Amino acid sequence: QVQLVESGGGLVQAGGSLKLSCAASGRLFSSYAMGWFRQAPGKDREFVASISRRGGRTYYVDSVKGRFTISRDNAKTTVYLQMNSLKPEDTAVYYCAADFVFGNTDPQRYDYWGQGTQVTVSS
Repeated sequence: QVQLVESGGGLVQAGGSLKLSCAASGRLFSSYAMGWFRQAPGKDREFVASISRRGGRTYYVDSVKGRFTISRDNAKTTVYLQMNSLKPEDTAVYYCAADFVFGNTDPQRYDYWGQGTQVTVSS
């Protein structure tokens, strides 16, 4: 079993940057592909990015390509989401999640979830 705890959210002006972290407990962290999702009020949970178990492959939703970067440090059992050039439409609660399969965009396919961290981008 994996427990996930996100941090790093906050309030930022449009054009600014934030770096989210997701710390995982458990010895099997490197066995999981990891994903970031977000959910804005009144909307469904949306896939943002995923990274393979060793970090060699990444995948992004089109709306964040070139602005967001997902990475992981298996020694620290942590996955990151660097967010640059933030836009008001990026405002949401951001969640990290673990899945055995890389690249799934359906949140129902993910086995473990963190509690989320709020990101608010002001215009």
